[in-house]
Amino acid sequence: MRSKTPVLQPRTEQDKAKIAAGRKAIATYLRNDMRIGLGSGTTSHWFVRALGEEVRQGLRIAGVPTSNATREVALEAGVPLLDLNDVTELEITLDGPDEVDRSGRMIKGGGACLLWEKMVARASRRMVCIADDSKIVERLGRFPLPIEVIRFGWRNTAHQLQKLFSEFGYGAVPIVLRGGEETPILTDSAHYILDCHLVAIGDPDRLAPRFNQIPGVVEHGLFVGIAAEMVVGHADGSAEVVTF
Repeated sequence: MRSKTPVLQPRTEQDKAKIAAGRKAIATYLRNDMRIGLGSGTTSHWFVRALGEEVRQGLRIAGVPTSNATREVALEAGVPLLDLNDVTELEITLDGPDEVDRSGRMIKGGGACLLWEKMVARASRRMVCIADDSKIVERLGRFPLPIEVIRFGWRNTAHQLQKLFSEFGYGAVPIVLRGGEETPILTDSAHYILDCHLVAIGDPDRLAPRFNQIPGVVEHGLFVGIAAEMVVGHADGSAEVVTF
């Protein structure tokens, strides 16, 4: 039997803001008998823990995790789980960004699970971004853009990415194999992550569809046209819903 996980307490102001966003999302969107996507990353994990509290109070819900890490958090919190293969459609996915702009475009993949995150989001009628207010940016790109690639020929894939960036006027973009060549990070699907340091992405809507035209690219961390709304949490415990 899985041991009961001790209740975690927020240690920073940012943690408090993430918890506020998660609780607001639960109160706003979730109802009995829903099937939902459970996002990955620290904000999503606070949300899943708060969701576990609601389940213990009687909320009937089941979730599809977007990573093995989220699966572990959900199991510890007592949130019932589903496999994506066993559902045709989810009512909603709630997931956090690494960056989000004021049009709802996001960079995701800092936790190396962007493929699963995008698959679950696309399997949902609605995707809602949950974020603390520090994640909101005027322009995407300061957070390195993750690209999930197969391991075979990854250097050649990086070269093709560099050609694409040059075409878009970015010049020589530093492209870094996450974890380094000695100990590369593997995604939950056993792929590599290439972190692309673009600094500022001028036209994410035009750039995003081009990545999947490169053989070797599995998925990219630009989430555009996916989030319908955003729940923004603040350290004082308040939160609001923003519609795009």
